[in-house]
Amino acid sequence: MAHKPTVLFLCIHNAGRSQIAAAYLTHLTNDNTIQVHSAGSAPAPSKNPIVMQAMLEEGIDLSGQNPKVLTRETVEESDVVTMGCGDACPYFPGKRYVDWRVDDPAGQGIEGVRRVRDEIRGRVEGLIEELRALGEVE
Repeated sequence: MAHKPTVLFLCIHNAGRSQIAAAYLTHLTNDNTIQVHSAGSAPAPSKNPIVMQAMLEEGIDLSGQNPKVLTRETVEESDVVTMGCGDACPYFPGKRYVDWRVDDPAGQGIEGVRRVRDEIRGRVEGLIEELRALGEVE
């Protein structure tokens, strides 16, 4: 493995989708093979409480995470996954950019948030397999 890959999950408010994705990537890779970030261009004051509840059902506690503002430095060092929210992101040649069109959990009840959560988990598992195939993670 040549380097430790860095992945940034980007959504406007960094209160739901990007938090879920970052938590799953950290959890599923045992927090040591990939550097994981999440951010938003206009971060919310707090995380979506129903998202926090849905992730606790998976044994993942988001209470230590807070919405963070997108920085140029984070984008520059990361492969970027936008979460289908039309967010603008600085472009750097040689970096990978992927857009996942995923429903926004904002305003949804627990069943809707579970569907979003499960879809994101599947996408994160696919991303891990892709990174393994590229030899970027073990």
